[in-house]
Amino acid sequence: MPSKELEKNKLKKIFILFMLILVCIFLLLASLTDTVEKPRHLPSLKSEKKDLAIRGDIISSDNFKISSSKKLYKASIDTRFLNPKKLDIFIKLFGIYSGISTKTIRDKIQNMKRKGTLILSYNIDSKTAKNLKELGFKLRRLGVFKARRIGDDKITIGLNIHESGEKRVFSYKNTLTPVIGYIKKFETKDGITRVRGVKGLEKYYNFYLQNTTNGVLKGERDVLSYISFNKNSLIVNRKDGDSLILNIPLRLQRNIEILLDKYKKKYDASEVIACVMESETGKILSLASSNRFNPDNILKKDIPYLNVNAIEYQFEPGSVVKPITMALLLDEKKIQRNDLVYAHNKGKKDKFGRFPKGSYKIGGFTIHDDHRFKKHFLTLDDVIMYSSNIGILQLAQKLDGEEFADGFKKFGLMKKTGIDLPYEKIGFIPISKLYKRKNEKNGNVYKATVSYGQGMTTTFMQLMQAYTTFDNDGFMIRPKLVSKIIDDKGKIVHDFDKEIGVRTIKRQTASTIKNMLIKTVEFGTARDAKIKGLEIGGKTGTAQIALKGQYQKQYISSFFGFVNDKNSKYTVGVTIFKPLTTGKHWYYYYASHSAVPIFKQIINALIRLRYLEKTSP
Repeated sequence: MPSKELEKNKLKKIFILFMLILVCIFLLLASLTDTVEKPRHLPSLKSEKKDLAIRGDIISSDNFKISSSKKLYKASIDTRFLNPKKLDIFIKLFGIYSGISTKTIRDKIQNMKRKGTLILSYNIDSKTAKNLKELGFKLRRLGVFKARRIGDDKITIGLNIHESGEKRVFSYKNTLTPVIGYIKKFETKDGITRVRGVKGLEKYYNFYLQNTTNGVLKGERDVLSYISFNKNSLIVNRKDGDSLILNIPLRLQRNIEILLDKYKKKYDASEVIACVMESETGKILSLASSNRFNPDNILKKDIPYLNVNAIEYQFEPGSVVKPITMALLLDEKKIQRNDLVYAHNKGKKDKFGRFPKGSYKIGGFTIHDDHRFKKHFLTLDDVIMYSSNIGILQLAQKLDGEEFADGFKKFGLMKKTGIDLPYEKIGFIPISKLYKRKNEKNGNVYKATVSYGQGMTTTFMQLMQAYTTFDNDGFMIRPKLVSKIIDDKGKIVHDFDKEIGVRTIKRQTASTIKNMLIKTVEFGTARDAKIKGLEIGGKTGTAQIALKGQYQKQYISSFFGFVNDKNSKYTVGVTIFKPLTTGKHWYYYYASHSAVPIFKQIINALIRLRYLEKTSP
């Protein structure tokens, strides 16, 4: 009996144990079912990383980056996770890795009104960002950041390094400004700092420079939060903006800028502008101004320098227009090569055998010549060589209003050149008044004054383009700053090297004017521009500045011309705004004493840098 009772108890215990196991299994299954069906806040098994694309570069023809962009990063922490006991360690290490002073870091942390996200810096470069990411792992191991319970989870947020945008870098400060332009920062909806061009090349080519696509890396992440790539991963390669390859070599540009700085000071001028352009292609090798600024740090005093006055400032050009008027007359066969024109210089000769300066009345005005002649009748060469206002205005009357207007249009003086810069102006010519003839003695006064560059306005670049005609067999070519646009892989997107000029005047007419300009350098008002072994021609121009309908005792002095050797042909222009008119060197306002010497120095720079080679006598 006792054995049966014992057996019964044993079975009873086994049954109870079995039931307990069943209950446990049931509870486990119920728990698993609940866990499977109930929504849970688990860390994502997928990760996404963006690779910020940046703006394209502007590169000189000799391969120097004038303007470029670099990626910026921001460093942030959540001060709620920062261990107060290890604050000093964090400040010291972050200061070493970032280069930010420990005082700045401490002040930022201690001056927070509420604990939370704190941006320590927005301006971290790529190399520093990489070092700070490594520091982030070290700080975790050192316990600088402690875990906190957020909802049902316990997490730790440490040092975060994220892309914050881009910064535009102008490596050579004020070189090539204002042509290069400047940029303006803006912030996108996702908080990324971007830039856009406001002036100059940065503005004109903004579409290409900003032709970017951000990279994307998306896939499953491993235990260290790195993306593990497989067939389900998404990879979009980053595409940076297109880059501009200029026709301008940095070395030549800098040489000419230094030259203009020197002469601006010497002549006490408000600005000096110069340009060197290939006569046959329109490629601009230099477009320089004495008035420049640093796009990285634009100051209040720089505001007047932000415009590209070579294309944005309209002025009366003066006598540099005379060869254009002469070309129209020859091309329309209104005059013959051996024609003579009366100088209107009656009177007694001086001790040098020269007649008085010419004087000519037209429309209630009296026009004078600056040069004294030893004869009463001038050849066409004399009119250009010695810059006779009276000679050219009489010849200009042979053109009717339509021929005059159409001629100036052909030379591009009434339209934009098409240079690759924004905000180009076109100047003004009183076309309707060129047609008037009634009650005007000796001809049309407007035609007379426009013929020698007064009563009209133009721009520096319009004159540069017009003068290519004389050195290019009658073809006028569009000026070009950019040679080509390439993508971030170096593939050519656009090539601007293959443009053809526009026939403006006959080949014979261009040759005749070219010879007149060469004689002007050999024997006329521009003798100081002469250099043996080179073919040089050009025309001086000195024009008074008009203000509110009255001419002031302020001048704009110019010299436009060309210089050629056996292999190369260049059109060169120099304009000086408001040179000195008083004191010992009052004569500097004459182009022959100001613009011509600069022109010659530019040619010497072209020789020195081997763009020109003099031939032996």
